[in-house]
Amino acid sequence: MNITSPDKWKPLFMQQPVPTPKHTVDPVQLQTNITRAMLLWQRFVTRMMSDAASKQGKDAEQGDNSFATAVAKWGVNLLLHPTALMEANLALLTSQTKLWQHSTARVLGFGNLSPGVPAITDKRFKHPAWQEHQFTEVLLQSYLNMSTYWRTLAQTAGGLSEQDAKKAEFFINSMIDALAPNNYSHTNPQVWQTIVETNGENLVKGMENLLDDFQDGQLRIRMTDMKAFELGRDIATTPGKVVFKNELLELIQYTPTTAKVRQRPVLIVPPWINKYYILDLREKNSFVKWSVAQGNTVFMISWVNPDTQHRDLNFEDYMQAAIAAMDAVEAATGERDLNVIGYCLGGTLTAATLAYMKANGDERVKSATFFTTLLDFADPGEIGVFLSDEQISSLEKRMDKQGYLDGKDMGAAFNMLRSNDLIWSFFVNLYLLGNDPMPFDLLYWNSDSTRMPAAMHSFYLRNMYLNNCLSQPNCITLSGTPIDLGKIDTPAYFVSTHDDHIAPWRSTYQGAKLFSGPVRFVLGQSGHIAGIVNPAAANKYGHWINETLCDDADDWLFAANKVDLSWWHDWNSWVATFSDTEVDARIPGAGKLAVLGDAPGTYVREKV
Repeated sequence: MNITSPDKWKPLFMQQPVPTPKHTVDPVQLQTNITRAMLLWQRFVTRMMSDAASKQGKDAEQGDNSFATAVAKWGVNLLLHPTALMEANLALLTSQTKLWQHSTARVLGFGNLSPGVPAITDKRFKHPAWQEHQFTEVLLQSYLNMSTYWRTLAQTAGGLSEQDAKKAEFFINSMIDALAPNNYSHTNPQVWQTIVETNGENLVKGMENLLDDFQDGQLRIRMTDMKAFELGRDIATTPGKVVFKNELLELIQYTPTTAKVRQRPVLIVPPWINKYYILDLREKNSFVKWSVAQGNTVFMISWVNPDTQHRDLNFEDYMQAAIAAMDAVEAATGERDLNVIGYCLGGTLTAATLAYMKANGDERVKSATFFTTLLDFADPGEIGVFLSDEQISSLEKRMDKQGYLDGKDMGAAFNMLRSNDLIWSFFVNLYLLGNDPMPFDLLYWNSDSTRMPAAMHSFYLRNMYLNNCLSQPNCITLSGTPIDLGKIDTPAYFVSTHDDHIAPWRSTYQGAKLFSGPVRFVLGQSGHIAGIVNPAAANKYGHWINETLCDDADDWLFAANKVDLSWWHDWNSWVATFSDTEVDARIPGAGKLAVLGDAPGTYVREKV
């Protein structure tokens, strides 16, 4: 080695060759596209300000100030905890000092002299461009340090009410997510790289996407290509017929694929917050198609997409509609006894319906299955930040104007609970990188929202979420009958999911304990949708089983056994015990109910 070489003593970064650009930039084209993008941005700002001005004052009396109030209380309360504040400041100073030591060492070519700087694992910054630039590495690590600092302070809430503490923490975390450097073109090196590669075409395309998505004074971020799918062609394709219809629902009877079927039919009661075909997306992940293949005669409720004329429909109207669907199943098959499945809000309705039927001597339901269903709303999870009396009153005023809640408004609230995944990732992809939305069946379903009738939704929010009446005997009366879930002795199968943020599994577990009959509780992996739509053929996610329903949910999980299969297998074995007799397959229309049309019917096609 020639130790006299002057290059030997150069810092490492000076010894490395300068990389050759992968793309040739056309300065004229780049400037043209930047100008076009700026003009499109001006159009967007003008339209946004015009819409804001036209709406100014119209909804001021209905504004929800609870988050601002909670944050203000938190700020004052923080001053009463000087020790916590000092500790957080010291931790931030320490982490930033380590970062600057690490950064300086890299610049001077000495490697990492500060191993206290953690590796970047946040998926928002997984693109290699974040690691290629010294500036962006310091920027994103500083952001992560500040995020830790503010999240720590957000949890300093001693002295606040539980609701105010949750609201303040949610608001602060939302601001942290919004201020991430990847959400802005001038601090996102992936965007810089794309600008070079496309000569700024991505900026033009991004602004066009932004203008397209800003409609009626609101930005509706497209999560998927809504033209890529068609009901009955690409999704909701399991063959079947509509055999019954009333004001609230269409009933689909699916065509059998086996010569023999189980004697007791299965009725699925989906939620009406979204459309039923989450359980029939595509052939490879359709619970409906798979259940039919197991020898079940499957019926599915497809709820109407309400509008102004449905404003007075109440929760008990939905209950009576579910009972009407049971009557229709009997007419179509000649079999009075049946097995019922309820998903999410559909499960909440199913439980209330079972209690009503029990009180009135109707015991035709021989087994009931509940997918991610809340019955005890004492701890509703993250959605609770939107459910104070003040917020519900504000929502009721808005619903009173048009007679329903727009499904997109509800969807926006749920998206905010996972803003990085369901808002900002799409924002960057569509408006900064200028990409088109990708076709994705699950996101198509998620965007195909439904409205909520004003009377029903008000009743549901107040009686279930706000006052937790359903878990209390005789606290709710439906169609003149006091409801008591403790009287339900129907064998029940509860499947919840470990990472569910909409129906937290520990809360659904508490609801399962309300019944007086035999209960089997199963906990699947993943979340509210992916943990349920977990095809048996793929077995992507496993589940936990414990035959004993312990008093405490964590004790149940600690003693549970892990099974590396989809819970679909376990459910099929369980439900088979309630229908061990086989009969000839039932063809839709062969019973007392005539065919009214092909699946997926007409109600599901109604758009918001």
